[in-house]
Amino acid sequence: MNGQVKTKQYKGGRKPKVNPSIHRYVFRLTDEENAKFLADFEASGADNKAHFITSVLFNKPIKSVKVDMAAMEYYTRLTNLFGQFRTVGVNYNQVVKILYRNFSEKKAAAYLFKLEKQTTELAKLCRDIMHLTKEFEAKHLNKTG
Repeated sequence: MNGQVKTKQYKGGRKPKVNPSIHRYVFRLTDEENAKFLADFEASGADNKAHFITSVLFNKPIKSVKVDMAAMEYYTRLTNLFGQFRTVGVNYNQVVKILYRNFSEKKAAAYLFKLEKQTTELAKLCRDIMHLTKEFEAKHLNKTG
């Protein structure tokens, strides 16, 4: 203490903020206002209400995330269907190899004819799915770029 300046020692814990928020304001809402506030807060996807309120007060951009569960389910099922199409393609190649390896040329050709009929039906189904997907995207997924 003989002319020495004592410095405060850091004892651990959270580091102090450079510019802490120390000013506090309180306001009250009616039931209708509170319902609207909570709906807007949920739609924004903000982590906490204080950040949401400050971003609204100071016109900071608010991220609004809306998830269409029908579109999400459609996309998931379409992805699964695509996986099944790939599996059919792999199996198709394996069947053709096995037919030529295990059967005579004539018998293999007869089986391949039946397989071709099924393949044309599968191709028609694929075209129908693509058409329905385009319709779904046009009606339900508004892509604004």
